[in-house]
Amino acid sequence: MTGKRTRLEAFQAYLYLSPSALIFLAFTLLPAFYVLYIGLFNWNFLNTSMSKFVGFSNYTALLKSPELWHSLIATFYFVLGSVPVGIFAALFIALLLMRPFRGLGLVRLMFFAPYVTPVVSTSIVWLWLFNPQFGLFNAILHFLHLPQIGWVQSARWAMPSVILYTLWHTMGFNIIIFMAGLTTIPSELGEVARIDGASAWQEFWHVTWPLLTPTTLFVTVINTIGALQAFTQFFTLTNGGPAGSTTTASFLLFQQAFVFYHTGYAAALAVLLFIIIAALTLVQMRVSRSEAY
Repeated sequence: MTGKRTRLEAFQAYLYLSPSALIFLAFTLLPAFYVLYIGLFNWNFLNTSMSKFVGFSNYTALLKSPELWHSLIATFYFVLGSVPVGIFAALFIALLLMRPFRGLGLVRLMFFAPYVTPVVSTSIVWLWLFNPQFGLFNAILHFLHLPQIGWVQSARWAMPSVILYTLWHTMGFNIIIFMAGLTTIPSELGEVARIDGASAWQEFWHVTWPLLTPTTLFVTVINTIGALQAFTQFFTLTNGGPAGSTTTASFLLFQQAFVFYHTGYAAALAVLLFIIIAALTLVQMRVSRSEAY
């Protein structure tokens, strides 16, 4: 009787899971294998029957291409410029917002609102802020008697400009996650540390920070994956320029697939980008777990 009941419960569980599993299979797993398949062909975007099997030639050409390495440099510049700064800034703000004060709810809303707004619409607004003639940022620099900047029109400042926008847009998500992590830490631990004479910094470093390791790992992985896959802000703010200074791997993939119609080449790049993301995620998880223990 117990065995029949167990099998019935297992069948019901699989039945409930089947819609999600079918959606995952149809929209994630099968397209992923299809990309692997396309990467082995000189793919004809308009007439697939004319596609020619080339084996790993797309991967060979990709690895020999200077534009790949240029795009990877731009990609990691963006990742290193946005992820660490975004995480530590969000943690600092989350610690401040954990203290109750008047208008706390409004302040939290102000930080979180950018994250739930579309990247396309907000980046168009930021284009006005970055405008070298009448933009707000150059107006502030002029008021402070500082030299004005070309922002997204300058090869030197285009990537920092996109990083600045990305920090603003993603900050709210990171803050909310850190605040959720901070609420799980028992207040008694901080009280004991203060009774033992620990300063605010010592309490944070020896009590709060170690207990936030799972939260920090989650935020780091999510932000790293998001930064490696970022495309919309580059398309809207800089269109990969000036002079290719913001052509990341994701933007290069878009160009090859939908501008030059090198679909097989773009599929090979997508596979390479997936491998990079998976490898970095595994490294981050292993490092964070080793530090936690």
